[in-house]
Amino acid sequence: MDVGSLALPPQARGLLESQGYTKLYPPQAKAVRAGLLGGRSVVVSAPTASGKTLIATMAMMAHLEGRPGRAVYLSPLRALAAEKHREFSKLAGIKLGGSPPRAAVSTGDSPRFAAAGARILVLTNESMDASLRGSAAWTKEIGLVVVDEVHLVGDAERGPTLETVLARLARMRPRPQLVCLSATVTNAAEMSKWLGCRLVSSDWRPVPLSEGVWDSGTVRVPGGDDYEVATSRRGPAIDIALDAVKSGSQSLVFAETRARAASLALKAADAVRGSLSAQDREKLELAARRMREDPDATEAVLKLADAVSSGAAFHHAGLPQECREAVEDGFRGGAVKLVASTPTLAAGINLPARRVVISSVTRYDPAAGYNKPISVMEYKQLCGRAGRPQYDRLGESVIVSGGSAGADELAERYVHGQPEPVVSAMAAPRPLRIHALSLMVTDPGISRGGLGEFFAGTLGGAQDDGIMETTLDRAVDFLESEGLADSADGYRATRFGRMASRLYLDPATAVQIRNGLQGARPGRCAFGLLHLVSECPEFFPRMYLREKDAGEAQALIDAHKREMLEPVYADGCNRSLLALYRWMSEEPARRISEDLKVELGDMRRIAESAERLLYCTAQLARGFERGELSGELEQLRARAAYGVRAELCELVRVRGVGRVRARALYRRGLRTLRDLRGADESKISRIEGMGPATARGIKAHLRRLG
Repeated sequence: MDVGSLALPPQARGLLESQGYTKLYPPQAKAVRAGLLGGRSVVVSAPTASGKTLIATMAMMAHLEGRPGRAVYLSPLRALAAEKHREFSKLAGIKLGGSPPRAAVSTGDSPRFAAAGARILVLTNESMDASLRGSAAWTKEIGLVVVDEVHLVGDAERGPTLETVLARLARMRPRPQLVCLSATVTNAAEMSKWLGCRLVSSDWRPVPLSEGVWDSGTVRVPGGDDYEVATSRRGPAIDIALDAVKSGSQSLVFAETRARAASLALKAADAVRGSLSAQDREKLELAARRMREDPDATEAVLKLADAVSSGAAFHHAGLPQECREAVEDGFRGGAVKLVASTPTLAAGINLPARRVVISSVTRYDPAAGYNKPISVMEYKQLCGRAGRPQYDRLGESVIVSGGSAGADELAERYVHGQPEPVVSAMAAPRPLRIHALSLMVTDPGISRGGLGEFFAGTLGGAQDDGIMETTLDRAVDFLESEGLADSADGYRATRFGRMASRLYLDPATAVQIRNGLQGARPGRCAFGLLHLVSECPEFFPRMYLREKDAGEAQALIDAHKREMLEPVYADGCNRSLLALYRWMSEEPARRISEDLKVELGDMRRIAESAERLLYCTAQLARGFERGELSGELEQLRARAAYGVRAELCELVRVRGVGRVRARALYRRGLRTLRDLRGADESKISRIEGMGPATARGIKAHLRRLG
C-alpha cells in the first residue's frame, strides 16, 4: 500500500513522504484496512521496529483532519513521552482540520499542565490517570487515544494505572477511538475483546531476525546457519558483540546487573577503540570530558567516561539522566559501537543494533531470594532490538548459554517459545485501594455494586477468578476504617480521602503521613519528618540497610532522638535515608556513592521522591490544621531537591547556582539574593567555579526575579 494512496490530506501525505515513507509495512497496511483512518479502534500486536509509531501518526493525522476532539498519546515512560512529543511536534508544520496542530507534553502526576490550545497531548499513563481523576477540562474533549506498549497492563507495579485509565476511557460517551500498540502477546485476541477493538496481528518485522544460542565458541542457530566466534579472555558476551563491531556494525549487550553491565563495557573498550574514525574520537572525547567535569561525577560516571572515549559504554538507571542521554545519542549517531545495558533499556528509548547479546537469562528475584529465568516475553523484548531498518539486512540475537541450562534447552524455551499471556495485576490490595478511592472522588455516592461494576470492566475483571471481589471488599473496608471514605449515602471520599487522591498518594501512604504528623513538634522534628517519608510505601528507591550501615544509622538516630516522631532503632531505617541525610548535608555525591553504594542517578531519584512526599506532607499538615509545620517542611523540600544545608536554600533557587556554587558564594560573603544583587559581575565571576558567562547568567536571572 502506497503512502500516496492513503485517505489523508495532501499535506499530511507530503510530510510522510518527505520523511522517507513511501510504502506501508504489512502491519501498517493491515491497520489501515481494519479502519484505522476511519475512526475504528484497533489493537496492533506486532514485533518491535515493525512501524507502530507510523500507525499512531497516521491515526492522529486522520483524526485531526476530519473529526472533533483532541488526540492523546499515552507512553509508559517519561523519556519515551519526551521523544514522542518531539516527533509529533513536527505535525505543526502542516494544517490539519484547518490549522497546524500544536503538541503539549505532561510527564508528572498533576492534573494541571499547559494543554490550552494543544490538539495533541502526550502524557505518561500516570499523568493521564491524574488528569481523569482530577476531572481536567480537556478530558471532556478527547477524540482519539493512542496507547503505547499496552501489554504493560500486566506489569505488577504500573499496569493497574493503565488498566484503570483504559476502563475509564471505555465508559466515556462518546467513546474515543482507541489505537493500542502492543508487542506480540499470545492473548492479544482477549485484550482486543476487552477493549472493544479490532485485532491487527502480525509477526512481520522490517529486518528478519536470526536467533541463536552461543555454545562453546559456536553460535547455534535453529533452522539457520551456525557460525564460529573467536574467543578471548573478555568472555563470550563481549566476544560475540565484538564480532559484529569488527564488521562495521553496532552491538547491544544485555547484562543482568549494573555491575556486570559496567564490567562488560570496560572489557570491550580497548578492542572497540581501534574501530573508531577520527571524527568519532573527537565526538566521544567531548562527551567524556563533559562527564568528567561534572562536580558530582561519581566513580561510575568516571568509568563511563573512560569507556565512552573508547567507543564503548554502559547504561543503567544508576547513572544520571544526562549521562544516559549522552550514551543514547552517541550510539544513535554511530560513534558508540557497543553498549552494555541492564534490561531497562529494552523497554525504553529505541536503540536498535545489528546484534543483541543476552549475557544471561536469569535475574535476581527479591521476593524469591534467588535467581530466576526471565520470561519469554522479556526475551522477545530484548532480542527485538536486533536489526536496524536503515542499515541491516538481518538482525541477530544471541543468548549466552551457561549454568544448568544447555543450548538446546535455551533454544527450546526462548527461541521457539511463545510469549506469556498478559495477566492483570489489578486484583491486589494496593491498586484496588488507590483506584477505588479515586472512583469515590470522581463519582461521589457510588454504590458498592457500582464499584464492582467498574472493576469488572477492567482486564482483571475479565480474567477474574473470584479474588477481585474479596480484595475489593478489603480495600473498601480499609478506606472506611482509616477515615478516607464513608458510606452514609453511597461511597464518598472524605476530605482526607479527597486530599490523598488529589495528591496522587497511595491511601496507605496518606494514612502513614497523617499518623506521623500527630507526633510532630514545630522546630524539633526535621529528621523525624525525613524518616517518616523515607518509610512510606511509595518512597523510591528504598535501599535495604546493610549490616555495615547499622552503626551509622544508630548514630544518626541517637543524634536526632528529640526530632523523631516515634521511637526508632537502626533496623527501622533504610540506606536511602542515610544517603538523603548526607546529600542534604552537602556531602559530595562521589563520597555517598563510595560509602553507601548509592549511584548519582539513584541519589537524584531519592531526592525527587523525598521532595514530592515532603510536599504532600505539607499539604496534609495544612489539611489537618498543622500549618505551623509548613515552613519546616518547605525548607526540607528545598534541601532535598538541591542537596544543601538550610542556609543555602535561598541561593540555590537562582538559575545556574547549584549546591557547589552556592557554597562557594556563601563562603565569599554572598549569602542572600540581596547580596547577589549588590555584587557586580566581575566579583561573582572571580569566585571558584563561576566565570564571566555564569556571572552574567546569574545577574540576568536575578533581574527576571525582580
